[in-house]
Amino acid sequence: MEQENIIMELLVHAGSARSHALSALRQARAGDFAAAEQAQQAARAAVSEAHRIQTTLIGMDEGSGKLTMTLILAHAQDHLMNAMLIQDLSADLIELYRRLPTSGEQHA
Repeated sequence: MEQENIIMELLVHAGSARSHALSALRQARAGDFAAAEQAQQAARAAVSEAHRIQTTLIGMDEGSGKLTMTLILAHAQDHLMNAMLIQDLSADLIELYRRLPTSGEQHA
C-alpha cells in the first residue's frame, strides 16, 4: 500500500505542475507577466516535489526490479514527463510573449 500512496503523490504533484505551467501560459498571453511568473514558480515547486518522489521510488527499486511496474506507475511517470516538457516549453513561449509588441506599439 505504501508504494501505491507514493505513486499517487507523484501523480498529484505532476498534475499540479502541468496545471500551473499551462496557467502561466494563459497569464502571459493575457499580458500579466507577474502572475505568469508566480504560476511558473508554482510549477517548478511541484515538479521539484514530484522529482523528489520519483527519486524515492527509484531508491525503493534499487535498480533490481523490486518495484512492480504497474499501469498507475507508468501513468504517473507519463504525467511527470509531460509536466516537465510543458514547463520547459512554457518558459520559452512566455519569453516570446514578452517580446511581442503591445497593442499601442508600432512594428519596425
